[in-house]
Amino acid sequence: MLSTLPALSGLALSLVLIACATREHAESPQAPAAPSAAASPAIAPITPPSLSAQAPVTLPGLHNVVAFHDHYYSGGVPESPAAFDTLKSLGIKTVISVDGAVPDVASAQARGMRYIHLPIGYNGFDDERRLELARATRDALEQGPVYIHCHHGKHRSAAAAAAAVTALGYMSTDDAIARMKVSGTAPNYTGLYACVASSTVLDLTTLNAVPADFPSISKPADFVQAMIDLDEMLDHLTQIKNANWKTPRDHPDLVPAAEAGRLADTLRFLAESNRVKREPHGFAQALLDDAAEAQQLEDAIIANADAASLDTQLKLVAASCKDCHVKYRD
Repeated sequence: MLSTLPALSGLALSLVLIACATREHAESPQAPAAPSAAASPAIAPITPPSLSAQAPVTLPGLHNVVAFHDHYYSGGVPESPAAFDTLKSLGIKTVISVDGAVPDVASAQARGMRYIHLPIGYNGFDDERRLELARATRDALEQGPVYIHCHHGKHRSAAAAAAAVTALGYMSTDDAIARMKVSGTAPNYTGLYACVASSTVLDLTTLNAVPADFPSISKPADFVQAMIDLDEMLDHLTQIKNANWKTPRDHPDLVPAAEAGRLADTLRFLAESNRVKREPHGFAQALLDDAAEAQQLEDAIIANADAASLDTQLKLVAASCKDCHVKYRD
């Protein structure tokens, strides 16, 4: 059905040629020098959601906001100046993103907030990331209220918040999982639930040993490897499609939304990289267009769209990638 996908097997190689067959070392992302949006001179305070709330709260520019501890809130990505104004009105001092997309650091900084970027997947996260989330949460709360988000605010940020508060001893595992359910974390994301269920209270020695120099923007360490990974992600999505948009039995580590999200995030990261900015005009925008199609696929998977719709969207993703490949491979 996906006649365009076989032609993509050379995507990584062709894009590597664009990169002149050289390996790019990890880029040290710098926060933009100038804010992308000016802070409002005066913002009225907003009442935050309570720990006892049994449903998410929608605030100006923010969706699915749920409290996981005093002054510690999980929710969706702030996508507009109004959203950052809302965060300021809540007294937020630190924003932690566990989404793969590049955070809007400038808008946060313009309102006196710090961004920390610690991406995780829909299939869970390892012990190292759990330690980082716990340390980042503890240190940030010492400075003031904290907002932790992913894209939708239902799955990854809720799991990250739950793992952090249990690791810090702020909440029991059962209570943290109950808050995840309030956020709307889907039961089929078993990896996220497992990360919280296995989270235990950390001793101070272990916690204090975690390096605290967290980045405001995390990016792939290697440009060429990211190119190669794109081909692998498309192959994974084909396997998922062939399994009727479920995790393939012979590939239990593949979570449908996670693979689509990885594809979208990697394309966005590449579009922001210095390497791509040195390439022919329009290449970065082409990657962003590809990322938008992949994002629509991720959103459709999360919304439990029917298989036919997902098949169609995957075709659009493949076609978008192929068009970029054909135009810029030389």
